[in-house]
Amino acid sequence: MVARTYTVAFEGVEARIVEVQCAVAPGMPAFAVVGLPDKAVSEARDRVRAALTAMAVALPSKRITVNLSPADLPKEGSHFDLPIALALLAAIDILPQEEVEATVSLGELSLDGRLVPVAGALPAAMAAAGEDKALLCPKASGPEAAWVGATPVFAAATLNEVMRHFTGQSPLSPARPGELVRESGLRDLRDVKGQERAKRALEIAAAGRHHLLMVGTPGSGKSMLAARMPGILPPLTAVEALETSMIHSLSGLLGEGGISRTRPFREPHHTASMAAIVGGGRGAKPGEISLAHNGVLFLDEFPEFPRAVLETLRQPIETGEVVVARANAHIRYPCRFLLLAAANPCKCGYLSDPGRACARVPHCGEDYMGRISGPLMDRIDLRIEVPPVAYTDLDLPDCGESSAQVAGRVAAARATQTARFADHPEVRVNADAEGRLLEEVASPDAEGRTLLATVAERFGLSARGYHRILRVARTIADLSGSPDVQKPHVAEAVSYRLSLQTGK
Repeated sequence: MVARTYTVAFEGVEARIVEVQCAVAPGMPAFAVVGLPDKAVSEARDRVRAALTAMAVALPSKRITVNLSPADLPKEGSHFDLPIALALLAAIDILPQEEVEATVSLGELSLDGRLVPVAGALPAAMAAAGEDKALLCPKASGPEAAWVGATPVFAAATLNEVMRHFTGQSPLSPARPGELVRESGLRDLRDVKGQERAKRALEIAAAGRHHLLMVGTPGSGKSMLAARMPGILPPLTAVEALETSMIHSLSGLLGEGGISRTRPFREPHHTASMAAIVGGGRGAKPGEISLAHNGVLFLDEFPEFPRAVLETLRQPIETGEVVVARANAHIRYPCRFLLLAAANPCKCGYLSDPGRACARVPHCGEDYMGRISGPLMDRIDLRIEVPPVAYTDLDLPDCGESSAQVAGRVAAARATQTARFADHPEVRVNADAEGRLLEEVASPDAEGRTLLATVAERFGLSARGYHRILRVARTIADLSGSPDVQKPHVAEAVSYRLSLQTGK
């Protein structure tokens, strides 16, 4: 007789349903797991046997075969422990087969029968809802999975609680969603002395999700400005929060089941590998660009990143997704992020200071910034110089607008874009608009078009550069509350495009 239950296998952010079949047949005593399991799944038989022994459940002296179907889908992870145990208990008539078969489960078993939390509970709950089945998971994963809300989620601390639930002795209550995590201690723009142009660029970048490069001498405040970007970004929408949380769930980054409405801010070090930035490695896990989905990817010391790593950013920036292709995996991850980059003007950092610059000026600056390829630079919408701040200005009282004031304008501009693109679900902000849609929403007035044509001819703008200026001009118009793109908006967008002589 064959007993069945269900679990999931992860392909990117998608959880695919896996049928766990267990047959107990006469023959030499054995316990085999088949269906393309990895090492962690193959070891499940030892954990399951030890957990059942700790509960005084004796396995029959027969041949036990567990098949994970579809058999050609790779199975990875320790979360197969619980479904294998359930299928086995149903096969030996300890648990009712109908109840077990109506459940999707995941969880790692400790040797004493406790259930250990695993990554991926949120996408697993979505897969269970799609199959109209309940989800059973470890207690610590329940609040996370319960956010889906479309299917009952039962969370147990031990295998004994699971058995008592299925036998009706002590049914589990449905898990409740975890607390909404509220970010505290966000840094305020008012702390930054001077740098009004840089603050304006941050505001434009946040409003339209435009990529920004800041170049300045060491200590000019580039990292300080970048650290204040989360404070001016609007909260994640419900859809965006779910998308982002699914990626973080797969990476085990959701603490205590809490989902945050604060946009991700990822800042990997420049020594990070390509797999860490783009994704890959064992199991083709999401990289930093996917963990920054719907948020910010801050790359400090931008030219110091390996050239191969920087070049891999080109396609994700354009398409909003990355394909991690490996011999045994071909996985897509979303990665619509705001690239925020900071760089020194040269290796020594003092290109513009005759008293401190090295002997290779200006060639050192050309060589250093030349590490950023033209095609990658062409994808950066805003490029600004961040001048040094005089030490006499550091003692001045706080001045300028606070992050809350700037965030109000950014939120209003984002709301305008949401209404504008209501009929285009694949477009959320101005940075996503392209083709005919871009021409419709960002076409400048006659004076603006004349200016843009002159700039394109004079500086040899690429088609991509031309369209990115249009997108930035549309965002500037949104911030000013203008329904139309006018010449001043185009002029400001052009000024950010041509601030650095590092490409068009």
